[in-house]
Amino acid sequence: MDIFSAVFWIALVKIVFIDLMLAGDNAIVIGLAARNLHPSVQKKAILYGTAGALLIRIVATVVVLWLLKVPWLLLAGGVLLVWIAYKLLADQGEEHSDIKAGNSLWVAVRTIVIADAAMGLDNVIAVAGAAEQHLVLVILGLLISVPIIVWGSTLFIKLINRFPWIIYLGAIVLGYTATNMITEEHQLVPFFTEHPALRILFIVLVVAGIVLAGYRKRVSHNKAIKKHERSYS
Repeated sequence: MDIFSAVFWIALVKIVFIDLMLAGDNAIVIGLAARNLHPSVQKKAILYGTAGALLIRIVATVVVLWLLKVPWLLLAGGVLLVWIAYKLLADQGEEHSDIKAGNSLWVAVRTIVIADAAMGLDNVIAVAGAAEQHLVLVILGLLISVPIIVWGSTLFIKLINRFPWIIYLGAIVLGYTATNMITEEHQLVPFFTEHPALRILFIVLVVAGIVLAGYRKRVSHNKAIKKHERSYS
């Protein structure tokens, strides 16, 4: 993939967008871990913790890129990414009460790095799939998106709340990335190359299924909340 080609830059934008869509939990973790620190120390904790998390993500994504070359793991990664795309729509925001606030700079930094590493599997798989085996894309995408996550994720979350369709767009991008990983699985490439119409149909059906299932889950959740509120009114 030529770094000056339109395909490269489209893939880079897709990686940054995916990272932003999956950034909500990371922003919450950073805020919770550093909340007990003095404001002057908070900035250092966020900066150092994010730098450590970024380094771990780059290494983890490189490992995943290598693993995706193993037969059938591209398929497995694609299937897992389908589930992640669904969860993006279905999840209504979980509490992170298990994230303890650090009382010192390095305790907060350690908490941010460990928690981000534990929660970052979805980002790593999504970025590896969107990068299509291109290491430069992985590093550039993470270098661009992580600072945005740290300083702009709250704004982005507010934007999603105001324009809910953005989260559906994110699920579609993830769904397409997942189906592209599946259809690019080396063991399946001959079949989809021979039947290009089936490849297109497969992509459309999976993406539509993700959006429909996620939408129904969100509607069901909202109805349950309203019913609960009425019972206490």
